[in-house]
Amino acid sequence: MSWGTELWDQFDSLDKHTQWGIDFLERYAKFVKERIEIEQNYAKQLRNLVKKYCPKRSSKDEEPRFTSCIAFFNILNELNDYAGQREVVAEEMAHRVYGELMRYAHDLKTERKMHLQEGRKAQQYLDMCWKQMDNSKKKFERECREAEKAQQSYERLDNDTNATKADVEKAKQQLNLRTHMADENKNEYAAQLQNFNGEQHKHFYVVIPQIYKQLQEMDERRTIKLSECYRGFADSERKVIPIISKCLEGMILAAKSVDERRDSQMVVDSFKSGFEPPGDFPFEDYSQHIYRTISDGTISASKQESGKMDAKTTVGKAKGKLWLFGKKPKGPALEDFSHLPPEQRRKKLQQRIDELNRELQKESDQKEALNKMKDVYEKNPQMGDPGSLQPKLAETMNNIDRLRMEIHKNEAWLSEVEGKTGGRGDRRHSSDINHLVTQGRESPEGSYTDDANQEVRGPPQQHGHHNEFDDEFEDDDPLPAIGHCKAIYPFDGHNEGTLAMKEGEVLYIIEEDKGDGWTRARRQNGEEGYVPTSYIDVTLEKNSKGAVTYI
Repeated sequence: MSWGTELWDQFDSLDKHTQWGIDFLERYAKFVKERIEIEQNYAKQLRNLVKKYCPKRSSKDEEPRFTSCIAFFNILNELNDYAGQREVVAEEMAHRVYGELMRYAHDLKTERKMHLQEGRKAQQYLDMCWKQMDNSKKKFERECREAEKAQQSYERLDNDTNATKADVEKAKQQLNLRTHMADENKNEYAAQLQNFNGEQHKHFYVVIPQIYKQLQEMDERRTIKLSECYRGFADSERKVIPIISKCLEGMILAAKSVDERRDSQMVVDSFKSGFEPPGDFPFEDYSQHIYRTISDGTISASKQESGKMDAKTTVGKAKGKLWLFGKKPKGPALEDFSHLPPEQRRKKLQQRIDELNRELQKESDQKEALNKMKDVYEKNPQMGDPGSLQPKLAETMNNIDRLRMEIHKNEAWLSEVEGKTGGRGDRRHSSDINHLVTQGRESPEGSYTDDANQEVRGPPQQHGHHNEFDDEFEDDDPLPAIGHCKAIYPFDGHNEGTLAMKEGEVLYIIEEDKGDGWTRARRQNGEEGYVPTSYIDVTLEKNSKGAVTYI
């Protein structure tokens, strides 16, 4: 794997990548400097630094990240774990890491500038050779046309009985002169073409690979230097902070995980165009018409232009963004987390309920302590006035009521989510379901019974003024059918957003089950709604996602 052979046509991309590498190294050097400046402060300043340099979380399908960048992330995480333990390593870090980084960055800029200048000079020399070859070709073409005209003039005078011998002799001399000049230009064009093809071959197979190899080695040395600086960053801490040696070992492992070859391969995967280098230019003989009485035509200009295009094939620049500290915009967050997928929403709601329960427990403990204190004051008035505790007790009771309302609201949302994700289960007749509903209790989040084992969830319901089913049915154009289904059991569909069906009824499928136990279907009259997936036999079209049957 070599940049010279794999990325022969990506000069601009490599220019940007090497500049990005230097910018990243300088950014890391800046990080070390600021770390030195705040090293005397305690945990708060250290964690702020980690937060500042740690990029936003992004999806795994984003652009590829280099191992040196990933190692840097791991170092930041380890740094956050042991933040606040000691504040002593500034002097060692400044000498071993920051100073070395700044000196190396200066040398790296000089070396990069030299290699890029060599690449531009090589390209300019190849362009000059191409222009010389092109000029000689055009001159050869022009002389051949003049020689052809001279031959036609000579043949016309030679066949003309009224022409004088002097005119014929003069035309013959002109023909010989033009033919001689055409031969000379032919030889010149052949020499220039051979020279250009040789220089082009040398450019793409010798000069450019050598320059790109030097750039690759420079970039890999930069990656290794970053790895060494990461290691030195950790070692300087280890000397004075044995209590956090475990975290430092994690930094060492992060530094060792840097793989310059893998980074280079990532650059190849990002910028490789897949095109082959241009082949040799064919010889175009314009002298074939000189010795013919009737011209067979000339070489078209379009062929000449296509030759130029072959000589300078350009490839669009890669659009992959390799910047480490990129940011991704977030969408608006809703109080009930309905903007999240069901499982993530369930976890967020459960987390919030746990936090509210902890706060409720704290308030309850405080209430109990205040009541005990009030009892003590009532038994021993000299210790305090019981009435002075009444405002605090009232505030605590208000907090407890507020927290209970919040917990109830979040539990209702959680019940809705669990109703969606737990909708797929044992099949039961719809009349049995309705019977269970009438005997139990009903909530805005779905119908269920007092018995947890007989709980039956309904389709997703409305929260406040927002209904996610309404959002889906407000589309102007109906969704296309992706398959069909047959009702195995009847379903009454009393809940909002559901579709009633009879046993054996055939419906169109317009949206698959997304894991919540409900499938969106449509009748032939256009009526749409959700039906339990466990009550139908679904068959999808082959051009959708394959034929799938739920049993």
